[in-house]
Amino acid sequence: MLDFPRWKIASILGVLLVGILLAVPSFIPESTARQWGLGFAPRINYGLDLAGGSHILLEADTADVAKSRLTNMEDTVRGAMRKNTPAPVAIGDISANGNTLSFFVRDPAQVDAAVDIARNLTQPVGTSGTRDWTVQVVDSTRIVMTQTQGGINQFIDQAMTGAVDIVRKRIDALGTKEPTIARQGSDRILVEVPGVQDPTALKALIGKTAKLEFKLVDTQADPAKVAANQPPIGDQILPYQGRPLAVFRQAILTGGDLKSARQDYDQNGQPAVAISFNAKGSRAFAETTQQNVGKPFAIILDGQVLSAPNINEPILGGTASISGGFTAPAAQTLAISLQSGSLPIALKTVEERTVGPGLGADSIHAGIIASAIAVAAVVVFMFLTYGRFGLYADLAVVINVFVILGLMAVLNATLTLPGIAGFVLTIGTAVDANVLINERIREERRRGRNVVQAVELGYKEASRTIFEANMTHAITGLIMLLLGSGPVKGFAVVLLFGIATSVFTSVTFTRMLVALWIRRQRPQAMNI
Repeated sequence: MLDFPRWKIASILGVLLVGILLAVPSFIPESTARQWGLGFAPRINYGLDLAGGSHILLEADTADVAKSRLTNMEDTVRGAMRKNTPAPVAIGDISANGNTLSFFVRDPAQVDAAVDIARNLTQPVGTSGTRDWTVQVVDSTRIVMTQTQGGINQFIDQAMTGAVDIVRKRIDALGTKEPTIARQGSDRILVEVPGVQDPTALKALIGKTAKLEFKLVDTQADPAKVAANQPPIGDQILPYQGRPLAVFRQAILTGGDLKSARQDYDQNGQPAVAISFNAKGSRAFAETTQQNVGKPFAIILDGQVLSAPNINEPILGGTASISGGFTAPAAQTLAISLQSGSLPIALKTVEERTVGPGLGADSIHAGIIASAIAVAAVVVFMFLTYGRFGLYADLAVVINVFVILGLMAVLNATLTLPGIAGFVLTIGTAVDANVLINERIREERRRGRNVVQAVELGYKEASRTIFEANMTHAITGLIMLLLGSGPVKGFAVVLLFGIATSVFTSVTFTRMLVALWIRRQRPQAMNI
């Protein structure tokens, strides 16, 4: 019981001092902290309900899914037929209609090979035994591929998982701490970003599909048919500077071939986006520009032609610049969107709201008042009930408050309004261990034990109960943290931190204080 060497005392006090010092910057305004040279110090992050920010609910545009899958499958079929071994399969132009793709095989002897290739491009739908596309032969040489509803649903589910990752990358690029990004239902994503008060700019960033494509312009297309929106087979018509432009449907490059994207300025000093391609994209871009010198190619973003410059000479460096009358913020937003990758499915905003920081300030003020009252009530009760031992428990509670905040700051945790409730609850339950210990000491004194024996047995016998009680408490908090979201998760974070710190302060720290008192005073009696 009295075995507390100096190194152990120094270790305990050092840990607590570090915890207190880590908590201090969170009580200082950021501007003041920077003036004092403490801008590097960790601080507690406030959630949306405390710091204010933007709340956006995004919904997948499922109506566009079938069209997107048709386009992707068309490019995949062309490539697979062309790369077939031992001999490529020659096919005619691919036409799309509704949920189907159709094309004819030029050599009837290759129909079976083409069917096998097309079927190998389909995927199973879960464990249902069905495929995401059906493949049929019509009129002996024409192959028709039709999307199944199960395939569309599976694509939506996979695309939503990918969309959550892309949205997270884009928001992380803003430097925002602790955003909430989670799926809701089968086709919605909830986004909550603390500290961002402009939902319009946020929507422009996370809602942009950012599907980048490079396609050759079809200079042979009949202008009259283009104007009438009647593209030749293998072409598509896209808007460009207020007029229609015919481009080949097959893309030379896509956003998937990018290595990096950053905001830059063009030769005229106007904001632009500088992009560089990966090895595969660099080769494809070099080959295309070498073979099409003097011809125009279109840079397309989300179905809009940004520019259609002529290829004056081969571009071998694997870099390009995208310009289109951008402002600097718009170019920066586009660069972030391209760098993070294109959304696999279009998202539209169905709900948005802004939480003002004034509400958060009121909540923080109310939380501080509630915490102060809780601490004061616990301090008074423990002192009146247990005297000196209650005073030690009170000191542990006050230090525990700072250690919790310091631990949250260094681990970059987020404090929410439910978290404040968990904080107040932790203060109230932090002395549970001391109550068990003190009552056990009382019991040992009534049995005739001397002071040292009573204290030794009190801490020793109560330790097992304290450990078991806090383990069950921690298991509950961990389940809430892993399975909960929003308010439940915020409550669980503070609860778990409180359990870890309160055991250390209420058992180890108070035991040290009692040991030092006994060693110094050698009391023959005590009031507890």
